[in-house]
Amino acid sequence: MTRGRGGGGGWNTCVPVAERTPAGMGRALAGALKRSEYAELRLDFLRPRDVPAALDLAGPVIGRCVCTLRPRSQGGEFAGTEAERASVLKMVAEYGPFRVDVESQTIARNGGLARYIRSTGTQILASWHDFAGTPSAAQLARRLKRMEELSDHVKIVTTARGGDDVGRILSLYSRSSEGSDLVAFAMGEAGRISRILCMYLGSPYTYAYIGRAVAPGQFSVDEVGKITSLVGAGPRRGGPRPPGGRA
Repeated sequence: MTRGRGGGGGWNTCVPVAERTPAGMGRALAGALKRSEYAELRLDFLRPRDVPAALDLAGPVIGRCVCTLRPRSQGGEFAGTEAERASVLKMVAEYGPFRVDVESQTIARNGGLARYIRSTGTQILASWHDFAGTPSAAQLARRLKRMEELSDHVKIVTTARGGDDVGRILSLYSRSSEGSDLVAFAMGEAGRISRILCMYLGSPYTYAYIGRAVAPGQFSVDEVGKITSLVGAGPRRGGPRPPGGRA
């Protein structure tokens, strides 16, 4: 498998790390980054007071981590108030991770949170998930445009019931703005192929697991390696960029 951290021509993976203790998260993170370019720290699986300890353990590899604090209303584990979540997200940004994943609705609603995260130099990954289906191509295009106004880094994930859904979600790559990093694919068994094709179309990475899947239709890191070694490195136009620009 041809891989290149930081951009064009490579196939990169991001492994979700969802553990209940800082020590467990630190061990899992170390293992993940031996086999993957990036890791997603699912900090919502921790008690809020344990988040600093987990970030301290991440230490020198925090720059390869996407940090996520997903609320229960969005399929995550964080059970506190939005004010509490914003406070934790601000603290997370101060550690300088690769990205902080924040729902686009939250960014639009809480401009102060977005401004604070940007002031730390950390970049925002504006995300949106549809756990029920895949909207029309026109609806997806409008959502992408709104989200690109919030951040240069956008993640749109839907649920596929068939091939038409896969086609619609992947069509976003032809609509994304020049200079924008887009991660777009579909969950579910019908959407599995989109998790591979998204990299060919420009996604900076695909989410893959080590040990057990954390989302429907997800491939393991080994499976991604086997598939992409057969396909070869495609003409990707996306990829992570150095800090700077709108985050």
